[in-house]
Amino acid sequence: AMGLEPNMHLTCTNVERKDVIKALQTCKDNDVRNIVALRGDPPHGQEKWEATEGGFECALDLVKFIRREHGDYFCLSVAGYPEGHPDTIVHVGDDETKLSASERTRCRVTDEDGQRKVYVCPDATFKLEMDYLKKKVDAGADAIITQMFFDANTYGAFLKACRKHGINVPVIPGIMLVQAAGGFRKMTAMCKTRVPAAVKESVDAKADNDVALKAYGVDLGVQISHELLAVGAPGLHFYTLNLDKTTLAIAKRVADDRASSRTARDW
Repeated sequence: AMGLEPNMHLTCTNVERKDVIKALQTCKDNDVRNIVALRGDPPHGQEKWEATEGGFECALDLVKFIRREHGDYFCLSVAGYPEGHPDTIVHVGDDETKLSASERTRCRVTDEDGQRKVYVCPDATFKLEMDYLKKKVDAGADAIITQMFFDANTYGAFLKACRKHGINVPVIPGIMLVQAAGGFRKMTAMCKTRVPAAVKESVDAKADNDVALKAYGVDLGVQISHELLAVGAPGLHFYTLNLDKTTLAIAKRVADDRASSRTARDW
């Protein structure tokens, strides 16, 4: 009733070609048609990603293989990185005012042991990221689901960059739920995600109050959802972390708000 669509995530990490073939057949047998084709993260304890012998090198290879073997049966989504892939986000000093206008939309600023540090995917590298994304789309991806972010303007800038690059498939924003301060800090640090000051301050202030932090997570999810839809998002993808109640609470409030808005306009 809420228009929620599950997606099966298929990665190249520790996966041989025969495993992918089996997984795709299982999907067909169970009428699962939505697949997110990903390279995947390095296995736990391994610093750099390495291809499995007899497997795939990257998401682009996976998309090409699925299209070659199964035609248009599956709806394929691929990952997009509004702030740049974490591997491309580097330390560039301590002054974000020296960045270009586009770099400032995606930079991460931290205070590490009292030292201010700025991280960003530089414009030249970001262009290479967009070139690769276009190759995935040209190979047969139907849609893009983005890495998490916490600023709707970051998504808006990425959407414009996609269109400028000739990438015209739907770009669906990925929304990460804020539910625990420790998990939030760990995840944003690992992904080198830009965290707006207001979000950081709110999480820090509620870190020791589980109920208040969860309520804030829902409020933030609703707020970002509305902002994303307002700047042109064709839909919303929630990284649920198995937190179905929180996800459904956000989806219901957004749906109810939009229904109330339509009713008000009809009057």
